[in-house]
Amino acid sequence: MSNQVHSPVSHFRLLVVVGIVFAVAAVMLWRAVDLHVLNKDFLQSQGNARYMRTMPVAAHRGVITDRHGEPLAVSTPVDSVWINPAEFMTARTSWNQLTKLLSLNTDKVERLALQRAKREFVYLKRHIRPELAEKVAALNIAGVYLQREYHRYYPAGEVAAHILGFTNIDDVGQEGLELAYNDWLRGESGRKMVIKDRLGRTIKHVESIQAAQPGNDLTLSIDRRLQYLTYRELKRAVHQYKAKSGSAVILDTKTGEVLAMVNQPSYNPNNRRKLKSSHLRNRAVTDVFEPGSTIKPFTVAAALESGKFNANSIIDTSPGYFRIGKYVVQDVKNYGRINLSTILAKSSNMGASKLALGISAKNLTDVHSRIGFGFSTGSGFPGEVGGIINLPTEKQLVERATLSYGYGLSVTPLQLVRSYAAIANDGVMPAVSFIRVNEAVNETRVLPAKYAKQIRKMLEGVVSKNGSGARASVSGYRIAGKTGTVKKASAGGYSDDSYIAVFAGMAPASNPRLAMVVTINEPRGDVYYGGKVAAPVFSKVMSGALRLMDIAPDNVTNKSVHFAELAVGGKI
Repeated sequence: MSNQVHSPVSHFRLLVVVGIVFAVAAVMLWRAVDLHVLNKDFLQSQGNARYMRTMPVAAHRGVITDRHGEPLAVSTPVDSVWINPAEFMTARTSWNQLTKLLSLNTDKVERLALQRAKREFVYLKRHIRPELAEKVAALNIAGVYLQREYHRYYPAGEVAAHILGFTNIDDVGQEGLELAYNDWLRGESGRKMVIKDRLGRTIKHVESIQAAQPGNDLTLSIDRRLQYLTYRELKRAVHQYKAKSGSAVILDTKTGEVLAMVNQPSYNPNNRRKLKSSHLRNRAVTDVFEPGSTIKPFTVAAALESGKFNANSIIDTSPGYFRIGKYVVQDVKNYGRINLSTILAKSSNMGASKLALGISAKNLTDVHSRIGFGFSTGSGFPGEVGGIINLPTEKQLVERATLSYGYGLSVTPLQLVRSYAAIANDGVMPAVSFIRVNEAVNETRVLPAKYAKQIRKMLEGVVSKNGSGARASVSGYRIAGKTGTVKKASAGGYSDDSYIAVFAGMAPASNPRLAMVVTINEPRGDVYYGGKVAAPVFSKVMSGALRLMDIAPDNVTNKSVHFAELAVGGKI
């Protein structure tokens, strides 16, 4: 056997192969060092840019509840569909499926994508139902994504619409208390880091960058039971008398809390597609009117304060009219010689005018100023107006006379109910609040207690069998109040066929807990008096409210009748 000798060529080939192996290994090692050490940050950022996303975390807006914790405004989770136009343009074949599912026009969607091609985020449809969102996700269309948001829902619908207002699609308050307390209710959105696949689906939550801060809850003074009751009766009256509009407000006389506030016409904040802008106004705080005869109790208060008159003073109203220059003050009939109680019970313009002209102008206007006419109540409700009041001088006899029975000043229903709350509260006027409070704050004495009590007693005569407000009575309770039938101002004077029917009152008269004002604007037909149109609304609402609030009857003679009614019952 011969010995085999390796040629130089074989050694060279071996060295080349070994060199190549080591060279490849060196390159791979260098590449590994380059990828994992030298260019790690750059490459990591490039990878993250393709798959890591910083996503917003929607914040839950605070819940609005009534005074008993019943929800009036809540936020529910929904999804919104958005697209990345550049990615979306690559999936044209799937567009029809998507647009059909979302009830969108394909051509409009294409124009939207082309117009905003340089953007990375474009909303396609906001706030869709969860089941619809699942169907969209199941399509797996490139460039189509879902984002979790919140939709505001109002369980009471149009019943509480004017108080609550509403939010826009971005959950920002636009009207009512949603606007007034937007900063309190609105939370702070958070951010999180996620990993998404090539179809934009979130496959991993990496970390929370900033936690979402939910908004604060808000407890209102409103009693939802009273709100429903008031809404129902006001709507019924407005429809019955074919009126243009109406408002009603209930105030807690001890705390100043607004327990109910409704307007007609109203709107549904859950469906605003056919909303009329005129329906948005909370007329109880934004619309003013001349209060007419409902102002007469304050004329009587001014007369008592002057010291020139007392509760037993007699005023001669014969022959039922008198002339001041070219202006004639008159009553519907000649009441003759009557006392202050009868002036209110019969709503005598003659009697009120003679009281106003029998005292100084300052005596008269001081009472109106203390009551707050001409000034906002300070409730904080968006758009609240202060009204208008003309303060006549000593020589302006006509203006003093007309002011005595409610012309020459303009008030809101909220202002008027607050003034009656002062009479109910023995001359102390509480600050108005839409937020539940445990006790009255910022109370102001506006009338001496003895005069407030005397006026309250006189106002009971208005709701007596022979008074102008008899239809405001409530079985089992003593009621104090005043009717008003106001001619509406028109070009060149006052209209002879357009009226506002008003009733303002309180209950129970022995120790009032509730004050209420009802206004019916332009009732049609032959029935338009406050005592016939507005007073029955007061009666029906107050009857239910007193029962719901468990306020004991104070009319001993009718107490058994009331308890019999309670036994028979009947749901509100």
